[in-house]
Amino acid sequence: MVGTQLNWDQYATAWARLHGGFDPRVAAPVVRAWLRFAYHVGYVLGRLRVSPTAVTVAGVVLCFCVPLLVTRPGDGPFLGALFVLLAAVADSVDGAVAVATGRTTRLGYVYDSVADRLGEVAWLLAFWLVGAPGALVVAGGALSWLHEYVRARAVAAGMRDIGAVTVGERPTRVSVALAGLVVAGLAGLIEADLAAGTITMATAVWVLLAGFGLGQLLSSIRRALLDVG
Repeated sequence: MVGTQLNWDQYATAWARLHGGFDPRVAAPVVRAWLRFAYHVGYVLGRLRVSPTAVTVAGVVLCFCVPLLVTRPGDGPFLGALFVLLAAVADSVDGAVAVATGRTTRLGYVYDSVADRLGEVAWLLAFWLVGAPGALVVAGGALSWLHEYVRARAVAAGMRDIGAVTVGERPTRVSVALAGLVVAGLAGLIEADLAAGTITMATAVWVLLAGFGLGQLLSSIRRALLDVG
């Protein structure tokens, strides 16, 4: 309800409880600044009575726009990158609205997770449309999905926290999608054929980070579950 919204310290405490005890107040400066930005935007939207679900839906729509835009001659990859950035903001803000206004629900958590996976599929589809090989795109999607699935199963099996913050987390995927499309756009301005090679390299980076991150997570889960057992 409006009027009972949390201040930053209350929000940070509540956010930490929902994210494996990770306190945003002691995060790296860039991460802390991003989370504070999401909190302030979420606070404003909460006062305007915008629901977290509406923000989640808007984020998915923005993601679906990415593959529709990247094939535009000239500015397509740049527009795709812009919509990736806007979708990333929506992804942070929907949770901020829910936490700041005390409207976090288990169902909302599920919706948010589904929205994240759908968004990543849209971004990888955009990579393929720009010229990345299909097999590499599928590998990136599969490894990222497996990363989240393994963590969810480990928590269900008794792991008390998120296991580890790996190099293959959601912010990494956002960064690779954003940077990959921008660099591909710049390369395409030099020579059209360079865009495909550039986006292929970006997809390869996605795959490598996702694979290494999965290895980090599996190692952390093994230690955590052995301690529980």
